[in-house]
Amino acid sequence: MPGFLLCADPLRPNRPDPHFAAEATAVATAVRERSATTALIDHDALLAGDAAGAVARVPRGSGPYWYRGWMIPVRRYADLEVALAERGASLLTDAAAYRRAHELPGWYATFASLTPRSVWHPLSGTAPTAVPRDGAFWSALARPLGRGPGIVKDFVKSRKHEWHEACFVPELSDADGLSAVVGRMVDLQGDFLAGGVVVRAYERFVPGGEARVWWLDGAPVLVTAHPDTPGDRPVPALGPVGEAVRRLGCRLVTTDLALREDGEWRVVEVGDGQVSGLPSGTGAGPLLEALLDA
Repeated sequence: MPGFLLCADPLRPNRPDPHFAAEATAVATAVRERSATTALIDHDALLAGDAAGAVARVPRGSGPYWYRGWMIPVRRYADLEVALAERGASLLTDAAAYRRAHELPGWYATFASLTPRSVWHPLSGTAPTAVPRDGAFWSALARPLGRGPGIVKDFVKSRKHEWHEACFVPELSDADGLSAVVGRMVDLQGDFLAGGVVVRAYERFVPGGEARVWWLDGAPVLVTAHPDTPGDRPVPALGPVGEAVRRLGCRLVTTDLALREDGEWRVVEVGDGQVSGLPSGTGAGPLLEALLDA
């Protein structure tokens, strides 16, 4: 039976991170009833490059795990996979599948007809100095998207809370304006910049928030609000999205869906379900039970 890897409290490493206290309590209940295993990892040590130290509290030979916790950069997730293997344990989502669901270039082709048109530029380094600041460069990258507004983000996240300065571009053909938004996004992300820079065509959605759909082995197991709008619970159409999820071939995936003004449900984001958050007020029990049954 699978177990769960949770993040440890940096100040009290024998306890789960308090940010995930409610889910940790639900995990404790679920695994106690099923005699499954829970183990803690040191997320800070993992991000610092000490994968062996990060998994030091994971029992040897303790079997396969689902991870539930803070986001992990893809290269550090690969380190985690190796470190667990050295202790006779494993992840139920391997590093290749994690990258495919976690970063936009991994999932975009599969969902291309269901999501806003996008282009991207990968970066060999994450420091802001590694990012081109030339407006002509970004204008050329965005040219396939045509004229009109757009969105700037990295491979995983946007700075939507700094909408006008680091996310939204009123006119993609405005090279200086696009470059300014890219530069500000990159500066704000800093060392947390993931993978590279993505430019997306902007689509208008109706008010009412996004729905987050949790897929396990290609089947929807839970539909929740988006964590940013926990009070909004739209009910999306899932047919074409489910077909794309199954083609993606990742075991635990989330899709964030919004209703476009023309009445079509669109995929705003795809994510690895291990690092996707539940909205406040939504219990983790149904998701955890599904994962234990998988």
